[in-house]
Amino acid sequence: MDTNQKALNQIALTLTKHFDSLYYVEIPTGKYIEYTSGKMLETAGIPHSGADFFNDTQRYATRCVHPDDLSLMIEFHDKAVMFERLSENRFNSIVYRLILNGRIIRVRNIVIMCEDNAHILCCLENIEDELQEREERERNLRSAQRMARLDVLTGIRNKTAFAEYGDSIKNKILSVPEQLHFAIVMCDMNDLKLINDTRGHSFGDEALMRTSRMICEIYDHSPVFRIGGDEFVVILEGRDYDERDFLLEKLREESLANKRLRSGPEIACGMAVFENGDTFDAVVQRADQEMYANKKDLKSSFVKDYFMDMEKIETPITAERKRLLDGMFDALYTMSGGGYVFLNDMRYDLSRWSLPLVDDFGMKSEYMYHADRLWQEHIHPEDMKVYREAVDAVLCGNAELRAIKYRARRADGTYAVCSTRGFVLSDKEGKPEYFGGIITTE
Repeated sequence: MDTNQKALNQIALTLTKHFDSLYYVEIPTGKYIEYTSGKMLETAGIPHSGADFFNDTQRYATRCVHPDDLSLMIEFHDKAVMFERLSENRFNSIVYRLILNGRIIRVRNIVIMCEDNAHILCCLENIEDELQEREERERNLRSAQRMARLDVLTGIRNKTAFAEYGDSIKNKILSVPEQLHFAIVMCDMNDLKLINDTRGHSFGDEALMRTSRMICEIYDHSPVFRIGGDEFVVILEGRDYDERDFLLEKLREESLANKRLRSGPEIACGMAVFENGDTFDAVVQRADQEMYANKKDLKSSFVKDYFMDMEKIETPITAERKRLLDGMFDALYTMSGGGYVFLNDMRYDLSRWSLPLVDDFGMKSEYMYHADRLWQEHIHPEDMKVYREAVDAVLCGNAELRAIKYRARRADGTYAVCSTRGFVLSDKEGKPEYFGGIITTE
C-alpha cells in the first residue's frame, strides 16, 4: 500500500465518528476492514474484516436487512453494478431499512471511490432520527392553512406566500415608497433535471433541501421562498439588506466551492435593489436577469489554483505531490461534511484550506505556503501560547487528535472561539508527512 493509500486509510480512521460503520475495501481482491465508532452491526454478527467484501455483504444481508429492501441492497453491493455507477460518479448512496434487536432502523449507505482508484470507502449512517424529524414536520404541515403557504419538501415558504408578501410590499410602494429599503435575490439550483434523470428524484429532493438550507443559513434574517421546482427568492430587509453585497458574494463563493469539490448544490443568484419609482415586479425582473447572467458565468467558470508568494519559494511543490494533496483534501472535505478543513504537505509546507475557511477569516488563498505563520496572525494574543504548545505536541507525536480551543479573528474583525482537532499522517519511515484538521466555531 503506497503513501497516499495509507493517508486515506488514516483519514478514514480519523473520521469514523461521522458514521456508524465505515469499511475500507481493496477493489482488486475484495479484502476489507471496518473502522467504526458505533456498534450498530454487532448484534447481527457482521464481521469487522474479511477477504471478500462483496460476497460477505450479500451473504450477511439476510440477517439484518428488511425483506422488502433486500433486493435493492443486494443490487447496490453487486460488484459489477457498483463499479459501473462509480465510473460515472465517484459518490453513490441509497437508503434502506435494517432490522436490529426487533427495531426497524433506516440507514444511508454511501460508497466513495478513493483517489487511487484501487479502494472504496463504504459508509453506513443511521438516519432514523433525521427521517422521523422530517416526517414529524410533514405531519405538522398537513394542516390546510400551513400547507397553503409552506413548501412541503423544504419547509420554507412557497409561491403563494411569496405572492402575499409581494402584495404587502406593493401596497407600501403605493403609500410610503420613500421609506422602503429592500432588495430581491433570485436563486436557481443548477442541473436539477440532470440530477433527477441520472441519480433519481430522491437524490434531487435531497439536493433541493440542501439548497434551501444553504440559502437560509446565509440569509438568516430574511424570508426565503421556493417559488418553483428549482427556483428560490429572498426578500432582503433590515440587517441582511445592509449587508446585501457581502451576503451575495458569500453565496456565490460557496456555490463555486461546491462546484469545485462536488460537495453540494451549485446555486446561480442575482440581486436587484428597490429604487424610488420602481414597481415590485420590476425589481424581481432585474434580479432574475442578474441571476441568469450569473448562471451563465457559473456554468463556464473554472476554479484556478492560487499560490501565494510562489516566486519566494525555494522548492515549489511538484505536480505529483500537489495531486496527492488535492486527492487527500477532497476525501477529508467530503468525509467531514464540508466546513472549515485544512491539510498541509509538511515536506513542501504547502497547505490547502477550504474556501469557507478562507472567506470567513480573510485568508489570502485556498493554497498557501507557510500558512501556519499566516494563521497565527489571526489568533488572539492571549491564546497564542496554548495554540503553539498544542501544535508542537501534535507534530511531535505526543497529542494526536487532541482538541484545542482558542480565539481567531474573522475577516470582519470579530473573534470566533475555534475548536481544532488535528492529526498527523506519517510516511513509511514514521516521519510526519501531512498535518491536517477540522475546525468548528462557537
